[in-house]
Amino acid sequence: MASNSAREVCQEEILARLKRIEGQVRGVARMVEEKRSCGDIVMQLAAIKAAISQVGASVLSAHLATCLEVEVEEDKVKKALAEFTPLLKKWS
Repeated sequence: MASNSAREVCQEEILARLKRIEGQVRGVARMVEEKRSCGDIVMQLAAIKAAISQVGASVLSAHLATCLEVEVEEDKVKKALAEFTPLLKKWS
């Protein structure tokens, strides 16, 4: 089972990424207010989209490593997969 410190590190990393994304979104809002070129704005939006995708992958990975670990250890693999599969489908 993953230790609490490993979970805290993962949580801190995810929160740090989300704060960076928040800053990027504010930056795009400023770009729109400043009437910057659509090309520049789209490039920043693509960067935000990629960053969100990375955070989602990290959260899914953490879910597999922590939340489902107990169920797998208890031979409840089918239940674990039944819970994880819809999450993966929603993300992809």
